[in-house]
Amino acid sequence: MIFSGKDISNKIMNTKNIIKIVKFGGSSLADANQFQKVASIINSDPSRVYIVPSAPGKRFDSDTKVTDMLLNCFKAIGTDEFNTIFTNIKERYDDIIINLGLDLSLTDEYIAIEQNIKNGYSRDYIASRGEYLNGIILAKLLNYNFVDAAEIIFFDENGVFNPTQTNIVAEKKLKSLPNAVIPGFYGSMPDGTVKTFSRDGSDISGAIVARAVMADIYENWKDVSGFLMCDPRIIKNPKQIKVITYRELRELSYMGATVLHEDSIFPVKLAGIPINIRNTNSPDDEGTMIVATSRCNAMNNNDIITGIAGKKGFSVINIEKDMMNQELGVGMRVLKVLADMGISFEHFPSGIDTMSIVVNKEAITGHEKEIMDRITASINPDSIDIESGLGLIAVVGRGMIRATGTASRIFTAIAREGINIRMIDQGSSELNIIIGVNENDFVNTIKTIYNEFVK
Repeated sequence: MIFSGKDISNKIMNTKNIIKIVKFGGSSLADANQFQKVASIINSDPSRVYIVPSAPGKRFDSDTKVTDMLLNCFKAIGTDEFNTIFTNIKERYDDIIINLGLDLSLTDEYIAIEQNIKNGYSRDYIASRGEYLNGIILAKLLNYNFVDAAEIIFFDENGVFNPTQTNIVAEKKLKSLPNAVIPGFYGSMPDGTVKTFSRDGSDISGAIVARAVMADIYENWKDVSGFLMCDPRIIKNPKQIKVITYRELRELSYMGATVLHEDSIFPVKLAGIPINIRNTNSPDDEGTMIVATSRCNAMNNNDIITGIAGKKGFSVINIEKDMMNQELGVGMRVLKVLADMGISFEHFPSGIDTMSIVVNKEAITGHEKEIMDRITASINPDSIDIESGLGLIAVVGRGMIRATGTASRIFTAIAREGINIRMIDQGSSELNIIIGVNENDFVNTIKTIYNEFVK
């Protein structure tokens, strides 16, 4: 069953035996004080039975994350610096254990990890030990079972996540236990070696565990109270997003919103499991609920737009050719040129006799002349040029499809500020509008759109 935003609270209130997968980020487990906060959150709700921890994050701005310390340790193998870094890592964990007052020693684990590093174990193995050790400590603090992620999360021989094997093994293992702590970020290859996900992969691990046990809710605890409508570095105290759909989240994440790892959406989206983004340091905040659909009937200025996000650093390949619309395969040939050069495109707005291909500036830097020469040889355009310095802004909202004149309001507001729009791209779903402006106008454009819809 797939739940909407309105279904969630009713389900929680009417069901006694719900299951929550609870993931805590590195800042939530940076030191003993944060561990205590996490323990209080977990103990306050008996439905929080499966916990996925990250490695300790920064305790203060100039601090170093444990995962980065481990990777530095890997780089320092065979040098005197190795012993210094590894000693600092051990002290970091021992400090947490001592300040929590736990009867726990990680000496055997330290010896095994150090020996494995010196014996040539992979970078993935070393990077994963931060979550592994943190999981042991958290399990001891909670008096929960510890389950090594390598025993229940699997990759195939090509290093691609294997959902079928994972779902079967993880469900059987976890449902045989009343509770469990499962370290995030890693799993195992067919030969038993450790394989990690990309950075911030603990978000993915939490979603995978949620899917395997068909949890009712996947709670993802961070140091923010959910998603904000806009970057707080641009808009002071932007409005919080209470409910957002998977599709809206994907659009905003792709355009720079970074609260949740993009790949962590898919396992729970397929199963219709809602995600609740919560704040470890403000546990009473409801956070943001991410759902499959949101049945919002009342429309007003505040719920037309869900969020605004953007990125700089784009270039546009502008092509003009008379009667282009009557010539078969023009667009395909242009994109093939880029594909043959290993360049992916971001957007592809076009007209009857024109097309514009938006690409990442870094991907084409130094290859501009070759790109234009190849495209010219392929389609013989009347003109072709490349412009740089483009910023893309995505205005995303499920309410846009039902609100007449939304695009007009956006463009009129931008025009009032004297900002020149260099590109417009709107998908047929009307879920989002992509606007391209000069990078110098990027911040002002976001402020203008936000102020138009949030009073």
